[in-house]
Amino acid sequence: MVPEVDVRAVPGGAYLLDVREHDEWQAGHVESAVHIPLGELQRRVGEVPKESTVYVVCRVGGRSANAVAWLNHVGWDAVNVGGGMHSWAAAGLEMVSETGRQPAVI
Repeated sequence: MVPEVDVRAVPGGAYLLDVREHDEWQAGHVESAVHIPLGELQRRVGEVPKESTVYVVCRVGGRSANAVAWLNHVGWDAVNVGGGMHSWAAAGLEMVSETGRQPAVI
């Protein structure tokens, strides 16, 4: 089990790490999120701050749960965003797109 919060419980200004693939990120993401695909996380973990809680999101919660488990194992304080970007979009929370189209979760 990994710690998890509802999308509405992610604090404003929190460090939000999006571990989805590049095409998913481009289609729609939280504007303030930081993008490090799961496959790059171990190599780029030094970019993730240790001084604050890291909220991790993916499409539905599986990849982010794996990232949270690993981050917590190696010394970070990480929490999974339950339901991922699907839940974020369903809650009507703001998203942006890099495609010039309406943000979407793919």
